Amino acid sequence: MELRHLQYFVAVAEEMSISRAAQRLHMAQPPLSNQIKQLESELGVLLFERTSRGVRLTEAGEMLLEEARRFFIQLDQAVRVVQRVGHGEVGRLALGFVPSASNEILPEILHSFRELYPGVELFLSEMKPDQIVQQLHEGKIDAGFLYLPLEDPSLSIERVSREPLVLALPERHPLAPEPEVDLREVAHEPFILPMRYRLMPGLHGQVTEACRRAGFVPNAVQKDVWLMQTIVGLVAGGLGVALVPASVQNLSRKGVLYKRVSGLSPSVELGFVWPPARSSPVLEAFLAVVRENSHDPVGAQPHLE
Repeated sequence: MELRHLQYFVAVAEEMSISRAAQRLHMAQPPLSNQIKQLESELGVLLFERTSRGVRLTEAGEMLLEEARRFFIQLDQAVRVVQRVGHGEVGRLALGFVPSASNEILPEILHSFRELYPGVELFLSEMKPDQIVQQLHEGKIDAGFLYLPLEDPSLSIERVSREPLVLALPERHPLAPEPEVDLREVAHEPFILPMRYRLMPGLHGQVTEACRRAGFVPNAVQKDVWLMQTIVGLVAGGLGVALVPASVQNLSRKGVLYKRVSGLSPSVELGFVWPPARSSPVLEAFLAVVRENSHDPVGAQPHLE
C-alpha cells in the first residue's frame, strides 16, 4: 500500500463518488477506479459498495476511513515538527509546578527561557507535589517544581530557591504592631497548615518542624490546605495564623499582615526535579536557564542518579 492509495481512498470516501473524487484529485476517473480496486485487492476486502448513485462505504471502509484520517493528522504533525527542527525551532517541554512557585521564581525562569527559545512549546500544569512525582515517573511531564526535601533516587533534584518563612496574621491581631514575632508568642494560636503528602514532608514538614523547634505542636484548626491563596484567605478571615513562604507576600490580599520570625530563621526550599534517564536537549536548555535564574546558585543539591 502506498500513501497515494490512501489519499485516493479518502477522496472517494468523502465525495461518495468516483467521478467527483477524480475531479477533486485532478485525474481521470478510470485510473482512480483502478487504484481503488488495487487497494481492495491488496487488503482482501471490499471498501465500497457500488450503486447507481455512486458508492457507499462498507463497514471495513468506514473503519479504514477513520484510521486513514487519523494517520494523515499524525503525518501532518510529523511534517510540521520536522520542518521546525530544520528551522531550528525545536521541541516541547511539559512542566508541573506547585502553585507557590509562580509567586516569584517561576515567572522569571519562563520569561528568560521564552526569550532564548521562542520556538519551544511549553505546557505548564499546576499540580500537587505528589502528582508531579507520579507524572514524572509515568512520563507525562518532563520536569517539575516542588518544595523540598524529596527523597527519590530515580530523580535528579536541584535547589533553585531558598526563602524564609514568614508569619501571616489577621490585620487586627494583637501582634500586628510588632515588626517581628517570636514563634513562641503564637504557640497557643489556631494554625492553618498546608497539606501533607505521603512520603513528602515538603512545606508541611518545614512548618511543623519550625514550630517543634520553638517548643510546641501547632494547633491545627484547618489542615491539608493545598493553595497558598486559600491559606492566606483563611488568615484574612480570622480563622488562625499561618507560616508561609516569604514570596507569598507578592500576593495582594486585604486583611493579612506578614511578620518576620525571630530567632529560628526557618526557611523553605523550592526544587527543580526531573528524571535523568529521559533527559533531552530541550530539557538541558531549560535546566541551564533554571540555574541562571536560581535564587540560590550555590545551593544545588547533587544529582541523584
